[in-house]
Amino acid sequence: MLWQTLLAQYHYLGFTTRVGQSVRYVAYASDGRPVGCLLFGAAAWKTAPRDAFIGWSAEVRERNLSRVINNMRFLIPPWVNVPHLASHILAMALRRLPADWQGKYGFKPVLVETFVEQERFKGTCYKAANWQWVGVTTGRTRQDRYSTISVPIKDIYVYPLCRDFKKTLCTEEP
Repeated sequence: MLWQTLLAQYHYLGFTTRVGQSVRYVAYASDGRPVGCLLFGAAAWKTAPRDAFIGWSAEVRERNLSRVINNMRFLIPPWVNVPHLASHILAMALRRLPADWQGKYGFKPVLVETFVEQERFKGTCYKAANWQWVGVTTGRTRQDRYSTISVPIKDIYVYPLCRDFKKTLCTEEP
């Protein structure tokens, strides 16, 4: 599969397998060449800057977290050099994502998050695609149950998929 091969070979985090809900995209140039690929999946269980931005309680977060999804991988292959391509691909994917997610899982997400490693990237394409910076991570990972794993600090960006995303995410009703 092209998507998996591109990520495994060229993304700095690589790719092994998908778990849980996910939607993937390959972007093609008009001549049919692949110029990018993305993976969207489950949101981080908790991250203080995102949770403060949304304004939800731990109980409401637990109930509504599935409405937030994570841009887990984004790759422009190294041989592709097109100005503004990354922000263009992000914008196109985000226009399709709610309907594609609903078609696959039966509900629409209302917010997308992503984590950008500070030492490696500046987040330029996310800023250009109107994502909002909400803070930084603490240097832990979702596998770090005992605060012993140290990972690079990442900037946290979010992108609302609808105007009333906070109201939707903060509702007390199941």
